[in-house]
Amino acid sequence: MTIEALLIILLIGAIAGWLAGLIVKGYGFGLLGNIVVGIVGALVASFLFPAVGLRLGSGIVGSIIAATLGAVILLFLIRLIKRA
Repeated sequence: MTIEALLIILLIGAIAGWLAGLIVKGYGFGLLGNIVVGIVGALVASFLFPAVGLRLGSGIVGSIIAATLGAVILLFLIRLIKRA
């Protein structure tokens, strides 16, 4: 993995985590936490969306949208677990 690829992954993770924190109110984790939530959300999206036949396009914008949706799903799951 090159330095450029790592920077792109971190940037997409940060943006996706920040957007997911805005969508799911009350779940801001700071810069590092948002990056982790965004990256884990991207992993969730990469497994979940193809299984249900959903494709959001390619490129950085498609990656940000998919990672954000995956991060939102992750934050909702975290919220459900904390309530139980």
